[in-house]
Amino acid sequence: MPAKLFVMDMDGTLIGRSRRISERNKEALRAAANDGVIVTIATGRMYASALPTAKELGIDVPLITYNGALIKSVSGKVLYESCLNADYVREVLDFCIERGWHIQLYSGDELYFTEHNDYAKGYERLSGIAGHVVGMDIYKHTYRVSKMLSITDGADETDMRVAELRKAFGGRLFPVKSNPNYAEIIGIGVNKASGIKRLADVLGISISDTVAIGDSNNDIPMLQAAGMGIAMGNAVPEVKASADAVVSSVDDDGVAEAVYEYVL
Repeated sequence: MPAKLFVMDMDGTLIGRSRRISERNKEALRAAANDGVIVTIATGRMYASALPTAKELGIDVPLITYNGALIKSVSGKVLYESCLNADYVREVLDFCIERGWHIQLYSGDELYFTEHNDYAKGYERLSGIAGHVVGMDIYKHTYRVSKMLSITDGADETDMRVAELRKAFGGRLFPVKSNPNYAEIIGIGVNKASGIKRLADVLGISISDTVAIGDSNNDIPMLQAAGMGIAMGNAVPEVKASADAVVSSVDDDGVAEAVYEYVL
């Protein structure tokens, strides 16, 4: 039976090294939409960063952003929002700053850095969003925080930070590696799986009629929750092990392959 809802991760799934959506992926997603499939995005990115991609694809349904902490329509209607406890945010800031780790937070869909270093500049280039460099005034922006992010120099360092953050904040917050260089801090129970379940419920679609596709660790809950979970060819081994199928890599238009093989 064809899927009713197709949910895609963005970075490493829909968008590869070119930072653009390929024409083949666009054609496949248009074919799915024309066949009545609802197509949307589930990303760790902030809403403001995901919105241009949604508009480029002509998506007019809610987007799952911040790994499920904010579900918001293209027109701006908030369907769900979960914010981190402000006291916890301050504790994480203390923890990371004491260790000299880069840390940034997202408050009210705005991006805040302590300093405009290479990590911050690189993130701005990738996300297309200009952040606010506020120094230690970052402690003034601890309310309505959807998530926090520490950027590292590589996967081993990211794994180490996630482990340390889980040891310090486990049970209160959920640190997770979203790509080799990103250690994200999100709320307990907030993930892409809860996001697609909430969205499917709003749309009146059974979760068994959903197909999800991704490549990173933060996609695993979503792939396991969906009626069918698909891993990209460039996905990490843990993601492939959690999926029902594996398609080509992002630079070989794995999303289009998934649409034609498993969605339509």
